[in-house]
Amino acid sequence: MLFIELVAQSLVQGSIYALIALGLTLVYGLLRILHVAHASLFTLGAYVGVLTYNASGSLALTLAAAMVVSGLSGVAMFRLAYLPILKQPPHVALIASIGLFIAAEECFRIVFGASGLSFANPPLQAQVKLFGGLQFKQAELAVMAGTALIIGVLAWLQTRTRIGVACQATVSDPQMAESFGIRLNMVRDLNFLIGSALAGFAGVWVALLNNLVEPTMGSVPSYKALAIIVLGGLGSVPGTLMAALVLGLVESFGTVYLGKVLDRNAIAFTFLIVVLMLRPQGLFAKR
Repeated sequence: MLFIELVAQSLVQGSIYALIALGLTLVYGLLRILHVAHASLFTLGAYVGVLTYNASGSLALTLAAAMVVSGLSGVAMFRLAYLPILKQPPHVALIASIGLFIAAEECFRIVFGASGLSFANPPLQAQVKLFGGLQFKQAELAVMAGTALIIGVLAWLQTRTRIGVACQATVSDPQMAESFGIRLNMVRDLNFLIGSALAGFAGVWVALLNNLVEPTMGSVPSYKALAIIVLGGLGSVPGTLMAALVLGLVESFGTVYLGKVLDRNAIAFTFLIVVLMLRPQGLFAKR
């Protein structure tokens, strides 16, 4: 029974990590930029979610508002911060991204205060009993279902639509893609819009599960998301999904068996260090 419960919790945690890391993977796969500021969009989505739900009481409106605001903010980041320096060495964009992330945290602290915000009456908190006495919060089931749906939609977009073909062509040969009429900046805008919207979506669900939003809530997820995209093979969407689930499993089982020695975050990064020592290219990288 303990084994099943740990696997179930790892699926919930892995789903959240996947939602956060997918946006990073999409950006890295297209532009080869480590978009650290992506975590600030996760926090922004959480703040927008809390404010919207407390004002309206509608979860659907809350998710829509968080995704729209985070998505448009991600496009603005690309246009204002990354587009002017795309031809510079990769470390320039990384430094700019770290600066954006720190600035965003301070803005959240100034605007919303350092103590954090909570849902006045958080939804989907009831327990649902499944087989064998296994229990989930409704919010946890919604996270897993939402992640599965989003993964399916992304897979369909990438393989079955002109947008997906344009993205793949832009990654493999941007100049050739542009010569065939693909508008590079439009594809990049769309990439940032989708990835940032996913971060906002994840922010709402983390806020619901913890009933707390604070300025620094994106710090640890940002480090773990970077770890996940490295474990998954940089730029690989399937690898990112598998790495997120593996990290969720390691954390869940490690907390039980190593909790007296290491906390949850330490277990995750110890696992990352060991993997990179043994397999520097990541667990699921292609040759």
